[in-house]
Amino acid sequence: MSRTLVLWAPDWPVVSVAAQLGAGGGPVAVLSKGAVLACSQSARAEGVRRGMRRRDAQSRCPDLVLHDHQPDADARAFEEILLELEQLTPGVAPLRPGLCALHVPSRFYGGEAEAGAVIAERLVALGVWDIRIGVADGLFVAEQAARRAPAQDSVVVPAGGSAAFLRDLPIDVLDTGGDGAQSSTVSLLRRMGLTTLGHFAALPAADVHTRFGSHGALLHRLSSGQAGRGVSRRTVPPELTATVAFEPPLDRIDQIAFSLRTTAESFVTALADRAAVCTAVRIEIDTDGSVASTRRWVHPRWFSATDLVDRVRWQLAPERPGERGAVGAPVDAVRLVPEVVEPLGDHADSLFGGGLDEQVERGVARVQGLVGHESVVSVAVQGGRGPAERHLLVPWGEKSVAARAAVSPWPGQVPPPAPATVFERPQEAWVVGAEGSSVGVTGRGVVTGDLARFRPAVGSEWLPVASWAGPWPVDDQWWDQAAARRIARFQVVGVDGSAWLMIVENGQWHTEAQYD
Repeated sequence: MSRTLVLWAPDWPVVSVAAQLGAGGGPVAVLSKGAVLACSQSARAEGVRRGMRRRDAQSRCPDLVLHDHQPDADARAFEEILLELEQLTPGVAPLRPGLCALHVPSRFYGGEAEAGAVIAERLVALGVWDIRIGVADGLFVAEQAARRAPAQDSVVVPAGGSAAFLRDLPIDVLDTGGDGAQSSTVSLLRRMGLTTLGHFAALPAADVHTRFGSHGALLHRLSSGQAGRGVSRRTVPPELTATVAFEPPLDRIDQIAFSLRTTAESFVTALADRAAVCTAVRIEIDTDGSVASTRRWVHPRWFSATDLVDRVRWQLAPERPGERGAVGAPVDAVRLVPEVVEPLGDHADSLFGGGLDEQVERGVARVQGLVGHESVVSVAVQGGRGPAERHLLVPWGEKSVAARAAVSPWPGQVPPPAPATVFERPQEAWVVGAEGSSVGVTGRGVVTGDLARFRPAVGSEWLPVASWAGPWPVDDQWWDQAAARRIARFQVVGVDGSAWLMIVENGQWHTEAQYD
């Protein structure tokens, strides 16, 4: 029987967040549906536990840093682990981010413990410090062994010793779904007094099937140490990186671009054969046998062969006339590395055409290559109460990812139409009543008087109020004394027809935007 090795990285959502945001060693927790899904060791030392509600976790650890769960980011981060494992042995089976299985390559490395040591060493070199390995006859037993292994070490269950290893484990380990919820079958077994796997395995298999059905029979076989389901290997992702080498090295941009064209066409064709397109590519340029220039390029639609050649040409373009090129030496090789590959159907033209004009795409991309990726942006809309909070600037070519959902309810949001001009900083303004008295808003959102005259900005004239609407009160971040704000917005129209969006905070008025 082939042996199974399970690799477990505890608290993987926290590891993924730390790798993505560069978080330090402070207490961190990842939330899913308002409850703690995973937490760091420092948070666990303060009393934070999986399944706690947000408020309970913060009461245990006031310094706790919270992050929302991002399953896609977890999977992308774990992909690096899978690729590294596939360099050691083929046929890795990902179970979920942070947990995978493979057949033990013991014969090559000299033993099962030795194979686990080699794997742990490679993953520690990637920056994954807490990695635990279990080896056993079956997948379930190997996972339980990994969960009881020390960090950067392995627990090897001898062949035929699964039942003895499982005998004293608590019955709760049968809940292997990873969501922290206890199944009804396991809960019933606990109420019946079957607190360990050995107690459950001692029951006759036929009686278990009669009482608990097929699911109970499966749990009984696992408790008895039977192999259960095997490892389902994943298909190794195809190698899509395209490389062209120059011998002898080339020092003219037009020669490099001409020689690259066939490779670029093969790169696009290989993706098209898989019904995919590349929307982000990393171009690496080698000189003297090492990478001298690397840059990530994005495309608002997808890269064609001409687009790829243009990006290489722009990346090599001299910054000052008379220079040989941006790399400063003859070029040995150029690599096209796809970073984002998406299905072709997501980018196909509609029945009536559509999308950006190719000349516009190439022109904007050229400017972006000259002034920097972050310097050319497009505008999108996200959620928020004020107009300044709702605009979102996205680097050209990237998909807009809103920090706040636009469809969510936003109490205190001013109804449409939206103002045409939003000031970068609210301008100081003045609003008075009929007798020149100041006008404000009480804590209950009641206006202290009618708006009679206003001055929208410093240096402007006082205008009589033709009409006004409001207030729309906003009690923002009331739980944080330092960041809390209580404001109210008004729409004010002057007798000259000008319309303004104004806010009042602590009795002081400001003009936030102007309507056309």
